[in-house]
Amino acid sequence: MQIYLLQGAVILIVVSPVLKVAAEPGRALGLMDAVGALTWMVGFLFESLGDWQLLVFKRDTANKGRIITTGLWRYSRHPNYFGECTLWWGVFLVALGSPGSWWTAISPLTINFLLLYVSGIPMLEKKYEGDPAFEDYKRRTSALIPWFPRS
Repeated sequence: MQIYLLQGAVILIVVSPVLKVAAEPGRALGLMDAVGALTWMVGFLFESLGDWQLLVFKRDTANKGRIITTGLWRYSRHPNYFGECTLWWGVFLVALGSPGSWWTAISPLTINFLLLYVSGIPMLEKKYEGDPAFEDYKRRTSALIPWFPRS
C-alpha cells in the first residue's frame, strides 16, 4: 500500500502544472503558452526520437552487447531522459502563464531529480560500470544535455 501512495504522491507533484492550468478553463493564451508548447515539442521530439533510435539499434542482432553511440546518442548518453525533462519544463512554462503558478516548478524539478539522481541515469549506468567501451563513451559524451562529444 505504501508503494502506491508514494507513486500517487509523485504523480500528483509531476502533474501539478497540468492541474493548475485545468483549474482555469478559458484563460487567454499568451507568450508563455507558446514558449511552453515549443519547449514541450522539443522535449517530445528528443524523447521519441531517442527511444526510436534505441529500439532500432537493439533490434539489430549485430549490436548485441554493444552501446548505442549514434544519432542523438552521440551527443547525450540519455537523449530520451533529456526529452522527458524538457517536455515537463514546457508544461511548467505553459502553467506559468497562469497567475500564482510559480510553485508548479516542483514538477520539472522532481522529474530532473529522479532522472539524474534516483531511478534514471544512476540505475542505468550502474549496469555498464566497468565496461571499457561504456567508460570511454561516458568520458566523451554528456550525460543528459546534448552537446558535442569530447575528444
